[in-house]
Amino acid sequence: MITSDPIDLLARSLDQVAGLLAAVRTDQESLPTPCRSWTVAQLGDHLIADLDRFLVTAQGGRPDWSADAPEVLTDRAAAFRDGAADLLAAWRQAGDLTGTITLPGLGEVPARFPVDQQVAEFAMHAWDLARATGQPVALDPEIGQASFDWVSATLKPQFRGDEADGKAFGPETPVAVDAPIYDRLAGVSGRDPAFMAS
Repeated sequence: MITSDPIDLLARSLDQVAGLLAAVRTDQESLPTPCRSWTVAQLGDHLIADLDRFLVTAQGGRPDWSADAPEVLTDRAAAFRDGAADLLAAWRQAGDLTGTITLPGLGEVPARFPVDQQVAEFAMHAWDLARATGQPVALDPEIGQASFDWVSATLKPQFRGDEADGKAFGPETPVAVDAPIYDRLAGVSGRDPAFMAS
């Protein structure tokens, strides 16, 4: 059960990613990641594009998920922090998140649903970045648990499949119930928890 303030969770999830992006070395940008077929640089570009799309959601719009993330030619960590600040400001202005909303294809869901989705997105990609670059960081366990709970309840079989078929998530990877929470999050999100940096 997620009980913490969703905006606080999102802020902490964003901070994790920002710190990891800031520590990526230039020679690591071409390394593979656990996330689809993306390199570290492509994952960074995706994360920055996510901020723009999630900002549209926070402002009440419907983002275009069909376009590829543009290549970021400036400092990715700085670009991410700027986008994260805008996203948090938009959610703080969005008003009450305690009721329910209706989303296409999902029906009635808690009003905080899009924020919880974003927390999980950035938590999972924090793990992707840490594993891909070999950064010895201790990821926030509360963020990991909140994300695991959300993904476990939300990621239905129809959203899973091969990347070639346009699916963002692979089949669930079995992980021991006593494994670290981010390994469990990786498994339920279709990653290989054993992935290690090259």
